[in-house]
Amino acid sequence: METRIVIKHTGMEQFDESMALSQFAFQYERSAAELEQTREQYENEPAVRYGAYVDNQPAAQAAVLKLQTYIGGKAFDMGGIAGVATWPEFRRQGLVAQILIQSLIEMKDMGLTVSFLHPFSFGFYRKFGWETYTEQKAYTIKADMLPERKAYEGRIERVSGNYSILNDVYQAYASQYNGSLVRTELWWKYRISKRKSGQIALYYDKVGAAQGYVIYEVKNSRLTVHEFVHLNEPARAALWSFLAQHDSMIEELTITMPSDDRLPYLLNNPRIKQEIIPYFMARIVDAEAFVGQYDFKAADHADDITIQLIDAQAPWNNGHFLFHIDASGRASLRRKDDSEKIDKAIKLDIGSFTSVLFGYIQLEQLAELARIEGDIGLVKRLQSRIPERTTYLPDFF
Repeated sequence: METRIVIKHTGMEQFDESMALSQFAFQYERSAAELEQTREQYENEPAVRYGAYVDNQPAAQAAVLKLQTYIGGKAFDMGGIAGVATWPEFRRQGLVAQILIQSLIEMKDMGLTVSFLHPFSFGFYRKFGWETYTEQKAYTIKADMLPERKAYEGRIERVSGNYSILNDVYQAYASQYNGSLVRTELWWKYRISKRKSGQIALYYDKVGAAQGYVIYEVKNSRLTVHEFVHLNEPARAALWSFLAQHDSMIEELTITMPSDDRLPYLLNNPRIKQEIIPYFMARIVDAEAFVGQYDFKAADHADDITIQLIDAQAPWNNGHFLFHIDASGRASLRRKDDSEKIDKAIKLDIGSFTSVLFGYIQLEQLAELARIEGDIGLVKRLQSRIPERTTYLPDFF
């Protein structure tokens, strides 16, 4: 008898079966009260949820969270792949692959031009077009090596439970990076409050304007910083001075920062433990729509460059395109038809294209790694129009 596989949308009626698989796959257990809170979150968060059924038996699942991310200071609609899980007896049967491909089609239809995910395996998701777009710098600092405490203007005030006070500061900070989330009220309520518990200290400058904050907790002689946000150097220095005041009650401090953070340069002893951690992957869902929203560098001329995109899972992205960038930095991708002559072109896969436009890696570096093909002059011309920005994601899903 032939096995029948169905991929379909799921909803609240499948909540219990979804939680059973999630708790098994991700190895956690929730109390009745916690499950009730999760049920509320499940119902209220904007998402499209998928289930794979084999002969009517629940076999695998995933969700696309409807989110937004900053790129070049602008908000792009983004689909966050989350909760990917499969029961062991149904693994390695291509069920997740089918869900991913269907989700790509539907994300395009919903106008979600880019997608993020946290991979269990970078190699697995790379096959479907996702590629590394950001990494984090993790510090472990012994108490006697913390930044020097210094007097600062303004004040630090402890706040509790009122995330709306933090949101304006966060958005101003996050918009400086490519790939940070635009946080909604629901995101603060359901995600930040659960994953980043502890103390909140908010820094106000001398005229009373909020300029930074830190979310942290102290446990077992370790101070763990969950989030460190600052809009300027005085805010950064004041918050580090505040954290250093905890030196008598801790043995070490751990913190994760953007990859371009330069704290060690400012330390009396910079020989602290540092670790670079590849974190999230991204994928352009709709290349033409994405490029149409993206702000390239202005120049005194327009550029017309042919690129060949390779995208086996999204045929609408696969093929030769004329990449036009006008002098102001506005751009478009237009698919070339079979009758048009193609001379020189830059050839790259959709994952590499994504990482380049996010600013995680440069085209010339990809050429050195043999990850793209093309005339080096064209490569340099295109790279010269791509803004330099650091990627950062201080969230998880």
